[in-house]
Amino acid sequence: MVTLTQLRTFLAVAETESVRAAAERLVVTESAVSSCVAALQKELGLALVAKNGRGLRLTEAGGVYAGYARSVLGLLDEARAAAAGEAGAGVLRVAAATTAGEQLLPGLLASFRLRYPRIGIHLEVGNRERALRLAADHQVDLVLGGRPPQGPGWPAMAVHAVRVNQLVVVGPASLAAGAPSDLVGWLARQTWLLREPGSGTRATTEAFLAELEIAPGTLTVGSNVAVCESVAAGLGVTLISRDAVTRELDQGMLAELPAPGTPLRRDWYLVSREGQLPAPSRRFVQHVRQAGGWTSIPG
Repeated sequence: MVTLTQLRTFLAVAETESVRAAAERLVVTESAVSSCVAALQKELGLALVAKNGRGLRLTEAGGVYAGYARSVLGLLDEARAAAAGEAGAGVLRVAAATTAGEQLLPGLLASFRLRYPRIGIHLEVGNRERALRLAADHQVDLVLGGRPPQGPGWPAMAVHAVRVNQLVVVGPASLAAGAPSDLVGWLARQTWLLREPGSGTRATTEAFLAELEIAPGTLTVGSNVAVCESVAAGLGVTLISRDAVTRELDQGMLAELPAPGTPLRRDWYLVSREGQLPAPSRRFVQHVRQAGGWTSIPG
């Protein structure tokens, strides 16, 4: 019989690609990890991992099984949270796209915690794709980010609330006195700072540059903070949520550029998989709907 310990151990190996790293994450011995994975493979009659140099890699069967294992463990956590929530406690499990997690969620969570002090909070922040994948795998119940995807590979999603989000082009403070006369030509000669693959803002930026019919040089930067600091230092320009640069624009650290078609509207969405939400998440949805700037979407 497959055990929860075997599933958790296998996922640790799958994510770290190393018995040693998995053992450190789980605070067990390397032999315990190896024994767990071996027992799981024997129970299933399948090779889930294979040697890859000094580490391990998932076989094709292992990759498929890992996806189901995440969902199984996520559903168990979801069930525990749902049961505890009906008893007035429980855990709010929420993920957010990076900008939303940095700029919008802290205030919402702080006021929510004052209102419901017995409810714990489990928060994951990453790019849009990772946040939505956590919901698809039942590892979180709510996601705050851009428009949810539709189509194969994604579960049906319910939208609970929407907030306006505008994307603007920003450059260093030296441009505050005025943009170049041939702004599009000037933008084509600049380095554009992009977020990592999987970021919704990156995808929007790439589409925006194609719309302008320019192909500038690009530089990938891994966080909004690093993007802002790089722009302020004169490293390039970027398309970014106004929510992420409000302070820098107000303080004169950055300058907004009147690029054609901007600001782009790409609203924030509070979403979940379709179906009944656990009580902590239902309370958070109601809390967000009552917050300033949010529009309720009846479910």
